[in-house]
Amino acid sequence: MQFRKSFLLVAGALGLACTPVCAAPASVGTGSSATHSARQELPPVRVKRALDDYRVWLNRLGERDAVAGLVTAVVIDDKVVFEGTVGYADAATGQPVTPNTVFRLASLSKAFATALTGLLVDDGKLSWDTRLVDVLPYFKLKDMDAADHATVSDILGQKLGLPRNTYDSMLEDDIPYEELVRKLDEVNMTCGVGQCYGYQNVAFGMIGDVVLARTGDFFYHQVEKRIFYPLGMATASYGRAALESSKSWARPHRASKHGWIPFEPNETYYRVAPAAGVNASLRDMEKWLIAQMGGRQDVLPKKLLTVLHAPGVATPSELRATAWRRARLTDAHYALGWRVYEYGGETLIYHAGAVAGYRTMIGFFPKYHAGVVTMWNSTGPTPSGLMPMVFDDLLGLPHVDWADIEGAPKPHPKPHRRRRSARHHRT
Repeated sequence: MQFRKSFLLVAGALGLACTPVCAAPASVGTGSSATHSARQELPPVRVKRALDDYRVWLNRLGERDAVAGLVTAVVIDDKVVFEGTVGYADAATGQPVTPNTVFRLASLSKAFATALTGLLVDDGKLSWDTRLVDVLPYFKLKDMDAADHATVSDILGQKLGLPRNTYDSMLEDDIPYEELVRKLDEVNMTCGVGQCYGYQNVAFGMIGDVVLARTGDFFYHQVEKRIFYPLGMATASYGRAALESSKSWARPHRASKHGWIPFEPNETYYRVAPAAGVNASLRDMEKWLIAQMGGRQDVLPKKLLTVLHAPGVATPSELRATAWRRARLTDAHYALGWRVYEYGGETLIYHAGAVAGYRTMIGFFPKYHAGVVTMWNSTGPTPSGLMPMVFDDLLGLPHVDWADIEGAPKPHPKPHRRRRSARHHRT
């Protein structure tokens, strides 16, 4: 089956230009002045080559049926210069993905939680150094001396001292978040609070309880009012019911000998909304990417972005996680809902997400105001290699086929529907 592919090239000239309050927490690194230093322009010829190459790679992805459905965009200097779609929102019905198809964001949701927290800090509702024990009566750790010093920024910066992914497996076994978060004191700590990295979903969810306690409003209401609405993210939402009520939404798919098979979305990580509860379309995420690169300072001020993107706790395991990371990264830290890498000698702000049947990636180079967002609705590693290939092109680094799509095709599932001709759109 030939997947539906469409590409939109926007902003005719590639010599694009862009115009370019919160106190940083004491426990968050502030050595990231390079993160928002003076902008430099990417060579237009290099940008054009990157976009031309990306179209070729997406065609190959579709020809190999390596994904159920995928949407992606490249944003440079506050302009969407490229959109691409491949495949289906629902392979069983043949409904194609479009830039307005809604996907689950998985852990890309965390950056919305940290941005909202920063806005509330600016409002004086709380501070980055607000102690959790002063806000959440249930909060305990096995080391209560450490718990007394744990702060909001320790939750959001993934440095609470707990083992990685604490209680995720129990959450997946349908044990309620409210029960799990009250059992954190049963877990042996791996280090003192603030002293080491330990990625969390359940514990990260506590920021929702902090927001409710300090504002009297539900966390997701606050995100809608402070972020979704002012940015014009018209299809963004929280929760499974909102996903399924969207005009076009991407079903999760699994591979089988009969092709890509859609299945029902899993409820699990919607239960920790701050960590993994957001749904959004590509058009929404383009607006979010522009805002994170400083293009909507009426919503996300530059001072706040500097705090959110400041490298915090070191994450050395990220340097070895994949082939492209091993080859390109020389430094890796977790910030506040974002990862901060040194990629080919340049600062990259990045995050990825995964829940059953969905994968997401977003990343940008602050110096160049250039970023990419990609979302797909199936398992499989192939699409995750495309983003670093685009990054390499944009930075002028040697080409490497990180997605493994340039050699002889490997066996892959062939969806059972009839082939559809490719469609290309360009303006």
